[in-house]
Amino acid sequence: MSNESASITDFLTDGSLAALCEAVSALAGVTVELHDPSERVVVSASGERRWSVRDVAGASGGAALAAPRLFSAPLRVGDGRLGSLVVFATEGEPSVQERAAIERIVTLVASIVSELCENQAQLRQRVDELEVLGRLSSMLVAAGDADGLLRVAVREAVETVGADAGTIRTLDPAGRELVIRAWWGLSDDYVVRAMSVPVEAAPDRAALQGEVVCVEDLLGHSDDPQYDSRRAEGLRSMISAGLVFQGRPLGIMRLFSRRTRRFTPAEQGLLRAIGQQSAAALTNARLLETEKEHRRVRQQVRLAADVQRRLFPRSAPAVPGVEIAARAVPSFELSGDFYDFIELSGHTGIVVGDVVGKGVAAALLMASVRSALRAYAQDLYHLDEVMNRVNQAVCRDTLDNEFATIFYGVLDPATLRLTYCNAGHEPPLLLRPRPGARPEDSDIIELPDSGMVVGIDPTERYERSHFDLRPGDTLLVCTDGLADARDFSGAKYGKRRIREALLALLAAEPDAGADRIADHLIWENRRFVGMNRRADDTTLVALRVAGA
Repeated sequence: MSNESASITDFLTDGSLAALCEAVSALAGVTVELHDPSERVVVSASGERRWSVRDVAGASGGAALAAPRLFSAPLRVGDGRLGSLVVFATEGEPSVQERAAIERIVTLVASIVSELCENQAQLRQRVDELEVLGRLSSMLVAAGDADGLLRVAVREAVETVGADAGTIRTLDPAGRELVIRAWWGLSDDYVVRAMSVPVEAAPDRAALQGEVVCVEDLLGHSDDPQYDSRRAEGLRSMISAGLVFQGRPLGIMRLFSRRTRRFTPAEQGLLRAIGQQSAAALTNARLLETEKEHRRVRQQVRLAADVQRRLFPRSAPAVPGVEIAARAVPSFELSGDFYDFIELSGHTGIVVGDVVGKGVAAALLMASVRSALRAYAQDLYHLDEVMNRVNQAVCRDTLDNEFATIFYGVLDPATLRLTYCNAGHEPPLLLRPRPGARPEDSDIIELPDSGMVVGIDPTERYERSHFDLRPGDTLLVCTDGLADARDFSGAKYGKRRIREALLALLAAEPDAGADRIADHLIWENRRFVGMNRRADDTTLVALRVAGA
């Protein structure tokens, strides 16, 4: 019920106001009548219904018709007129003082009645809004996806406000255009013609800022870009409200009338509430869709991680006189680090690699590098030529900013000679303690590298080097994730702590095997990092030659 069409009879619950008019009439010597907007008289009555309406003015069977009308005090709610209190001089003309007193009393009564009706009208409006929003909330929950939600919202808004048609437009990702996502009561031709409009018009900008914008005559501006389509559709009036959630504009809800119409403040408030409710529901639906997509991606990543784990050797190779152990700690589900052991006619190939980056992209590149190295290692004898071919393959198949570091060594178990190529990888650490002495930092040497990372320059040529291991030697090959790990203060673990951890273990346990060494280094690194998130993948391979 709009205020413009309301009547005082919509607010009466008993005959108190009509009885009050009769009491004032008896005391003041005048006739005070309660009129509705059609000038019908509301009088008190007995029985269950304690007021009634008479079509003929005059509370006393029309006795006041011949009496002079002194004045009337309007009863109002908002911009609407509910009726009036009309005063007739039925017992002679009152004096000026009497008339002024009567007028003050009646005007005061009219003001009090108007205020009470205004409060009741606002309460009814809030109740109506709550009912609509409650019903809308239930329907939005049942709608499911974002598009279904918007269709429900625009249909409910059209029916609630009593409009003829409506649309919901949402902002495109760039925030420059409003695109129709749902509509009601409009032809397909109109929707196609007006599918996307730029955010240029002042009403649209105002609505996106949270205002309710009313246009009583849409066809009054022929220069409007949508004039022809609206004219063909027969749209005359429009009310718009922004879909704004926590200050962030999402789109606009527009309702149309095919007759010229003024939208009341109550209707504007209701549409604003519907727009806010729809914006919150749309945001929630988008979050749910994002979460659903996130779960799907996570599932794919878990499957990919399972496949990647199967690329790693199931166990270290058995080499007479040499223990080998490997550990890999990814920073995400997927790793860019890798290690591998390759059987080469009685010799053992040892590979440790680190691909630039982390996550899915690094994991895919890691698989490509590993496959290329395995393929060339089986067909080529010389390590330097293997590395040359791998470098060319990576350069051919990757972008300029994609590269990998690789340590590739081949161990001859008969002679304990390690032949290797190092393509930009962290230099391996070789600990060769002196017989009967406590190991010291001077007992650790770094095996030099022999070339730049693979994947940068296809003309790069790598050189092979060799080193003869001795009984009691410990060789550690790791990725930079071990040294680059940081604690909560941002301090790096560093190469010095790696050396200290290795020396401390072998000082306390001179006969520690490769598995014990690998576990100790990973534990000391993890203890330093604490609960801080690991920023890079960590991989290491440890070799321990049996003592004499």
